[in-house]
Amino acid sequence: MDRPVAVITGATSGLGRITALELARRGYRVGAVARSRPKAEALLTELRAASPDIQADIFHADLGLISQARRAGEEIAARYPRLDVLVNNAGLHAFSQRTTAEGLAEMTAVNYLGPFTLTETLTNTLLASGPARVVNVASQAAQQAGTISPGPDLRRTDPYTRRESMALYGRTKLMTVMWTQELARRLDATKVTVNCCDPGFNATGLGRDLPGSGPLLRVLNALRIGDPRKGAGIIVRLATDPAFAHTSGGYFSVRDATPLRCPGPGRDEDVQRELRAETLALLAGLDAP
Repeated sequence: MDRPVAVITGATSGLGRITALELARRGYRVGAVARSRPKAEALLTELRAASPDIQADIFHADLGLISQARRAGEEIAARYPRLDVLVNNAGLHAFSQRTTAEGLAEMTAVNYLGPFTLTETLTNTLLASGPARVVNVASQAAQQAGTISPGPDLRRTDPYTRRESMALYGRTKLMTVMWTQELARRLDATKVTVNCCDPGFNATGLGRDLPGSGPLLRVLNALRIGDPRKGAGIIVRLATDPAFAHTSGGYFSVRDATPLRCPGPGRDEDVQRELRAETLALLAGLDAP
């Protein structure tokens, strides 16, 4: 393979789509992990229009299902002898509780457990490809989490209201920051760096389940409020900018890549290690007969 490879989740719309297009323009072979086949085909068409000699691949998976996230990782590892960039961008803000076929809260699965599983499955490929980069998309909503109790929070499937959803969404994004920093401590930064970002407010399909979101999105786009190109910009910088080549465990703002601190409830290294241990225990339980 004569060009670098970048795998992006959530690449069929919003931040992920713009990131995929920009990396393609920069000469990357793009692997997109996508749930919707029609949207994946539309992305391929757009990528080819942007770069006639583009090399792109689609890996079909619902990251809300751990079995599919693991399968996608195995397919990616089998397809690519090396992997230079992994962008975990797929996200969901669910305004009421939905559980997956595996018995997990869908929002927790899509935002945290699926990306965790995909990354774990690809870690050996990333290490063998070094220097490689992992970029996790978090959110300023992590500030709204309030508290974190890894074991119970990972397993929580009780109903919640639209108002309560913000703190729960924020908790999944806090988990993302915590996981990023713990993984960075575990991996050799000369081989793989792991960073995350707050992409700011973006008018994307993230809140598509909210009644009236379609008309609101059209208004925001018309007013150029929440332009996702800004959010994609920080993702691309972390994935490609030489200035971040030796930085690992960072959390950066869309505003000039200003370094951010992990929100207080998840900042302690002990609770970050606890989150990893509880995550591995939960995932192992899913595999048990």
